[in-house]
Amino acid sequence: MQPVDFTTLTAIGAELRTEWLPARLEQVYQRDRYTVYLGLRTLKQRGWLMLSWHPQAARLCSSDAPPRTPDTFTFSQQLKHQLGSLALDAIAPIAPWERALDLQFTQRPGEPALWHLYVEIMGKYSNVVLANQDNVIVTAAHQVSAQQSSVRPIQTGDVYTLPPPLTDPTPKLTESFDRWQERVSLVPGALRRNLQQNYRGLSSALTLSLISAAALSPDQSTDSLQQNDWQRLFHHWQEWLQALEQATFQPGWTTDGYTVLGWGMTQAVDRVQTVVDRYYTSQIDRQEFVQLRHQLVQKLHTVLEKLRVKANVFQVRLQQSEVADRYREQADLLMANLQHWQLGMSAITLPDFTTEEPRTIPLHPEKNAVQNAQAFYKQHQKLKRARNAIAPLLTEVNAEIHYLEQVEAAIVELKTYQTPEDLNTLDEIRDELIQQHYLNDPEYRNANLTQKDSQSHPYRYTTPSGLEVLVGRNNRQNDQLTFRTAGDYDLWFHTQEIPGSHVLLRLTPGAAPDVTDLQFTANLAAYYSRARQSEQVSVVYTEPKHVYKPKGAKPGMTVYKHERTLWAKPHEGERFVLGQGMSR
Repeated sequence: MQPVDFTTLTAIGAELRTEWLPARLEQVYQRDRYTVYLGLRTLKQRGWLMLSWHPQAARLCSSDAPPRTPDTFTFSQQLKHQLGSLALDAIAPIAPWERALDLQFTQRPGEPALWHLYVEIMGKYSNVVLANQDNVIVTAAHQVSAQQSSVRPIQTGDVYTLPPPLTDPTPKLTESFDRWQERVSLVPGALRRNLQQNYRGLSSALTLSLISAAALSPDQSTDSLQQNDWQRLFHHWQEWLQALEQATFQPGWTTDGYTVLGWGMTQAVDRVQTVVDRYYTSQIDRQEFVQLRHQLVQKLHTVLEKLRVKANVFQVRLQQSEVADRYREQADLLMANLQHWQLGMSAITLPDFTTEEPRTIPLHPEKNAVQNAQAFYKQHQKLKRARNAIAPLLTEVNAEIHYLEQVEAAIVELKTYQTPEDLNTLDEIRDELIQQHYLNDPEYRNANLTQKDSQSHPYRYTTPSGLEVLVGRNNRQNDQLTFRTAGDYDLWFHTQEIPGSHVLLRLTPGAAPDVTDLQFTANLAAYYSRARQSEQVSVVYTEPKHVYKPKGAKPGMTVYKHERTLWAKPHEGERFVLGQGMSR
């Protein structure tokens, strides 16, 4: 992940000064342990300034409004208490070439600063520190004790000190070409390494971009460069320094990240903060997606494995109980032929009541015929009770397995992160598993008390005749489609007795889908199911009014009637999805 370097931070600071100074602080909200939002108001606009000290994605920039969930963090409450209703009057670097900004708050614009909010963008050492006008730390996002850092502890009551200065020379526009070339090439080595080792303010991403703009290789040795190579590199070097000095930046996307200098840009963007906000939000979401998906897959695998073992045990015991009637028949046969029993017999052969075929009945030699029959009757009753007890347990376990396989099928479809919708869909699956008590989450709050700022939405497709098809991506969406979205004229599709998505073919009054539309929708239902690797899959479809949720059923579980069946081809659905893409 590309970090916010000194150049990017300088560009962000320049934009913030233009857009938000002066501004009144109206709200403070902390979203998580790494992110706090400042609600600002100027004469022209209102908005949110996000400050993040995330170890891999520390940044500050204007952002969308935070989600509407309760804020229970102490840090944000302290900021709100000290800075509420004050004016953000200045945004200044704390020192030359340092990746930290000083947000100064005053009673009124133009007055001396009452509070300093230091935002340090320094990788895993990033922090946000609030200090008073005497520079005494009042609170910090991350407290650093003397045991953790003897060089620079950060704790309440300490005087705020600058980060330890770096010893590398600072780049200067006034430095001559000859002096610059001499410094970079003094010790022959890889161009990338020599640039970063000899000057401050050069991140890895900036160095690679600079070298690429000069049409050179980062691993190229400095002693292999020709004079015109050095001239091109120095030209771009001075372009960089002029952009810093004049605050003239060209933000945009590159093939593997972003730039604020225009080098290697594939698409221009109007604001630096737009690029920064979108890039790091996407990267953090991607990380969270991978971690959450792994967690859910592992949990489901563990739970399903235990349930399948339990179901197998119940199945074996149920099969054993099926011989209960044989014990009763043997007992009846023995009681009807007491006269044929002899002392010490270990088995007796008697004609069957129905077929007259000889049946051999094992006997206990120390018991008489009546006692042996009573033992058979007792065993019959025992197995019959076991069958009556095990059958509902097996049904319950199989229903639980079917439900979790439905959840597993939804997760399998979410292989990679593409858009924020993917993470929202996965979040809803996690919340569902928490509500169903398969996951424990100490930070989880009841869904009735909190409401997510955004919800995921089903896939949308169009049939060859122009009809709309909706495909649920998780059980919340499945229930939404089936019991809320579906109209009286729509058709509901699902793979027959196979976990998969609920699929809805939207129809207007009087419209009748042709065979092509039905087959198209069935192919999508087969593709978005556990059987997507099969050649053919049986798909049922019916009117939504014939689909029901049994009392107490888990999310996404339904029963249906008056269904019709189609044979669908998952690979046809896959060909369309991959060829046309999906919309939301």
